[in-house]
Amino acid sequence: MGKKSRNERETPIKETFEPLPLESKAPATVVLLLNSPEEDILIKACEAIQTFAEKGDENKVSLLGLGALAPLCQLITHNNKLVRRNAFMALGIMATNGDVRTALKKLDAIPSIIEKLSLEDDTVVHEFATLCLASLSEDFLCKAQIFDNKGLPTLIQLLSSSDPDVKKNSLETISNLVQDYKSRLVVHELGGIPPLLQLLNSEFPVIQHLALKTLQHVTTDRDANKTFRDKQGFEKLMGILNNVNFSDLHAEALHVLANCLSDSESVQLIHKSGGLTKLMEFVLTPSVPEIRSGVIKCITRVAQSSETCKVLHEQDVETVLIELLSLENIDVMTSACQAVAALTFHPNSKERFRELGCISVLVQLLSRESLALREAATQALSNLTHNSESNAFEVYEEGGDKLLIQQLYQSCPKIVANSAATLCNMAEHEIIRCSILSHGAIQALLEPLKSTVTQVLVNTARCLAVLASDEEARTESHSKEVLHIACLAVNVCASDEPTAVELCKFGALEILQEINQSKTRRNSFSELAVNSLLNSNLSFKYSLTSSLASTDIITCGFYDAGKARPGQRMLTLEELSKQPVNQRQAIIFVNKATVLPDRETVDVPEETQNKPSESDGRVRGERKTPKVTVDVRDETQSKPSESESRVKGDRKTPKKKKEEEQKDYGFMKKKEEKQKDYLQPESPVEKPRGMMEDVSLQILIKIAKEYIFPLNDEKEQCESLARLVSEAMGGAVEKEKMHEFSWILHLSELKIQLQSNVIPIGFIKKGIYYHRALLFKSLADCIGLSCTLVRGDYNRAWNEVLLFSRNSSNKLHSSQPCRYIVDLVHQPGNLFPVNSPAAVQYQTI
Repeated sequence: MGKKSRNERETPIKETFEPLPLESKAPATVVLLLNSPEEDILIKACEAIQTFAEKGDENKVSLLGLGALAPLCQLITHNNKLVRRNAFMALGIMATNGDVRTALKKLDAIPSIIEKLSLEDDTVVHEFATLCLASLSEDFLCKAQIFDNKGLPTLIQLLSSSDPDVKKNSLETISNLVQDYKSRLVVHELGGIPPLLQLLNSEFPVIQHLALKTLQHVTTDRDANKTFRDKQGFEKLMGILNNVNFSDLHAEALHVLANCLSDSESVQLIHKSGGLTKLMEFVLTPSVPEIRSGVIKCITRVAQSSETCKVLHEQDVETVLIELLSLENIDVMTSACQAVAALTFHPNSKERFRELGCISVLVQLLSRESLALREAATQALSNLTHNSESNAFEVYEEGGDKLLIQQLYQSCPKIVANSAATLCNMAEHEIIRCSILSHGAIQALLEPLKSTVTQVLVNTARCLAVLASDEEARTESHSKEVLHIACLAVNVCASDEPTAVELCKFGALEILQEINQSKTRRNSFSELAVNSLLNSNLSFKYSLTSSLASTDIITCGFYDAGKARPGQRMLTLEELSKQPVNQRQAIIFVNKATVLPDRETVDVPEETQNKPSESDGRVRGERKTPKVTVDVRDETQSKPSESESRVKGDRKTPKKKKEEEQKDYGFMKKKEEKQKDYLQPESPVEKPRGMMEDVSLQILIKIAKEYIFPLNDEKEQCESLARLVSEAMGGAVEKEKMHEFSWILHLSELKIQLQSNVIPIGFIKKGIYYHRALLFKSLADCIGLSCTLVRGDYNRAWNEVLLFSRNSSNKLHSSQPCRYIVDLVHQPGNLFPVNSPAAVQYQTI
């Protein structure tokens, strides 16, 4: 035979291969066919794999082991439509297995699935692609990947598909995604609530269940709640609840309803539509525990409104709840306890619960094993005993104090916090306090004081403060370990101002001072606790220490009750305001709250209006001038006051100064008349005594912020502010004529007029050293001017400021600042170096 040439060997065969009918019963062979280049083989191989996988999880796992997953993931992007469809069908069936899902996650198939899902119009592809996503969305990382690849918009569109399987799979995927907060927001933003509500009308129960489950998560958002209400969501829910054929949906519908009752508008809507009556019918009708629990949660939400709470009370909801507390279902009893806790804010319900023996039932629940039940029971007892002596004694007579002390040893922070709060409420009564102490309350409170949970620390410290008012408790608390831990707890709690006030109210400050005076009990923790309490309660700090540092910022609510007497308990502003008018020194109250009845305009000097400040646009220490509008309607709006004119540093002739002083006197006089007119219609019955709005102080704050704050340097600010304070408090007073300055009579008249010992500082038009120093400090803190407040003897008080000394060219004399005393009485605006003869003379008689 001769050798063939190269061209002869490469001649292609023109004849096609005869069709080969192939049957294979080996899955491995079919998996190999997934790599075939022939489309017909791919179609049949995918179809065979789908059929094999449908027979059970063993087959799915077997196919996974044979390597079917990777080629299937590639085939879903094939050019042939039928190949894509069959590949999706096989992949969707396999993805329902847990092992396959894990492997599929590693192959990063989600982007391809979402891409094809949004481009395809084939319903079969939609069905099995969404089946894949529904299975994968059970995994946290896959949920995030679906969200990041913009899967939600497509899935929400598919909720309106004509195919029920596509709806079901899309809805299941969305239901898994909305377990995360950001997905809930996106579903609402993409308009997902209307199609979800539409699916409640589906003929398929599984779709209805999934729609309600999804709405449970979505309606936790306030904005989504509003949309739900606007789209007649309430009507659809009530339709389900009124239909006995939908009893299997009632529990989930009630969960959605409970979410929607978190805002007042929804509560009013359900009240007006008769929904409250329906809820009461559900409670009274025997049903499965889940439904009863859902109804009670709705009642708990509704009880937050005083109006609906009254309606529930009229329908005797208290009796029903107590009956539910006797059931042996933990979820129902827990929900009932939560409802009791919510209803106790309504006084009539609070009294009704006591009459029906609710407290006895709640005390018995403290012995149950369920932590959730005991948490709800202790919360209910805490609310019931708050400001209720009769309820406190009821708990005591049922032996509740002993059981509550046992709860302090629990690991659940909320149980401990609630128990400590209840014991604190009860311990205000001496008989109960003795009983609590006899059961080892001090020792039981030791461990909670080590907690890192704020509410546990706050409630425990309050409870300890009340118990410590007993002599026996103080003896028991001599233990160094108890003292150290208690002091540390007080130190932590004192960072919260309301809690610090409460602790002081219960005498914590006096107890700590007593400890600090003892050589054996005093320690660094007790000193730290006292400092923390005082730093959170500047009114007490000023009374006890007679000084406030530049870092102690006076805010609304500060009051000066005078220097504290040794051994005397410090009183809160509320307690002081309730005392009858007496002959003692008036309490000066700083009320910075802007609560004026009208918005008016303060006089502004013409030169200030027309001439911009040199410091305009300058940011000093990143501070910006706040804009405040305070109102004094009078006829002198074009007349500048002395302090405002001096703000610009103008030099006036004596004659011009005298003229301006007369004008300024008229301005302040009219302000004073305005204040008096403002007081006339007020009645002590209408407002707490001494707590009236302080119009004049608001005016001074406005002037300080708008005209003094922008000045060039702090010395100029200090001088201008001193003159403003002096003018507001009666002007300059010569030393020789101080006895003629009738400030005592003026304050007495104010006390009688207000029928209170508490006087707002802006009401004082004749003030001396300690009034002016407090006003200066209050205004200085408003504009960020650093200064102290120091109380001396014989009604003296002064402010120290730290300033850099400058020469006539406005250049610094030295890099070290100097301390100055500000004259507010005799020569307002003068600054005396500390310890200079002039300063010493100002501080003493």
